Amino acid sequence: MDLIAARLDRISPSQTIAISTKARELKAAGKDIISLSAGEPDFDTPANIKQAAIRAIDDGQTKYTDVAGTPALRRAVAERFRLDSGLDYTSDEIIVSNGGKQVIYNAMVATINPGDEAIIPAPCWVSYPDIVALAEGTPVVVPCMAEHGFKLRPADLEAAITPRTKWLLLNSPNNPTGAAYDAQELRGLCDVLLRHPDIWILTDDIYDKLVYDGFTPATIVQVEPRLRARTVTMNGVSKAYAMTGWRIGFAGAPVELIRAMNKLQGQSTSGPSSISQAAALEAVSGPQGFIAEMVATYQKRRDLVVSMLNQASGLQCATPEGAFYVFPSLRGCLGRTSAGGARIDSDKDFVTALLDEEGVAAVHGSAFMFAGHFRISYATDTQSLTEACKRIQRFCGGLR
Repeated sequence: MDLIAARLDRISPSQTIAISTKARELKAAGKDIISLSAGEPDFDTPANIKQAAIRAIDDGQTKYTDVAGTPALRRAVAERFRLDSGLDYTSDEIIVSNGGKQVIYNAMVATINPGDEAIIPAPCWVSYPDIVALAEGTPVVVPCMAEHGFKLRPADLEAAITPRTKWLLLNSPNNPTGAAYDAQELRGLCDVLLRHPDIWILTDDIYDKLVYDGFTPATIVQVEPRLRARTVTMNGVSKAYAMTGWRIGFAGAPVELIRAMNKLQGQSTSGPSSISQAAALEAVSGPQGFIAEMVATYQKRRDLVVSMLNQASGLQCATPEGAFYVFPSLRGCLGRTSAGGARIDSDKDFVTALLDEEGVAAVHGSAFMFAGHFRISYATDTQSLTEACKRIQRFCGGLR
């Protein structure tokens, strides 16, 4: 009898985590490694948020909380949605989970029946297809080409819909491309969704505060309130508040679905850490000014990286609207051989040789369901970014 369940054959280990782990191991072994593979802010959690956690410990807030999160945090999340996007949720329509990934997992497992389809625009975060597959659904990956800004067009959405379509998973700003939808672009998608009343929408807005050049982000329910009854609006504190390790994500959704997600969470992890929730309460309800300072720094880094990568032989790098990633094309490097003798026939070959020969860790585009590209995170210091880009230029220049 096999020990491991067959359902695990439907999924793969996270390739972004695998590359970050390899980079850490090489660095620990004394190699000169610059890792640009992790989707994690290099900023520290703001002091007022850390102090809120310390106060919670001192005040004895160290017990189990409600599975869906503390009432105070759920109220604060609802208010944050209202202030940021004009969304009107009650605290009963909010769930707090152990990170944004658990929100998505809860929503998919609580709703998908075998054979249900979920439309996933690609490039996409590596976990979306695997979560859908683990829930016994079918991921329907829709390529969104660079010439269209890596964004899903209404006609492409319409063409992907079948009688089995249950979900659309939309991420804006996007991981790995940084592409973000404005209200007008979402309007076209909303018009399609209004014609298909059985399709639910999960909008992953985890990067919505990290936008540049005056870009105004938008979200589905904000653009089309008639879709509120079948939309999950997901967000969290990990990116905008530099709190990845605190593991707090949250969502607003209709009460019936929130109850189902709460039921699932209650029999898996139960509620998130009480201390992390106290910190998250301060994050979403406290001063927000540091976000603008962080965004200004990210924008300078983005401009630096885009400029330097576009000077590398064989690369083409678009300027993203948000998040902290760039997703350059490496098609001009394919079919060539590196200075170290590695044959570059795929994006995975490229990032493997780049790490081995130049000590720069990046993630291949195939991990994000989009070959011929690679992802770099510019959530690291300017000196490291500059050196990494010089190494990438040298690596590309040495291809023959």
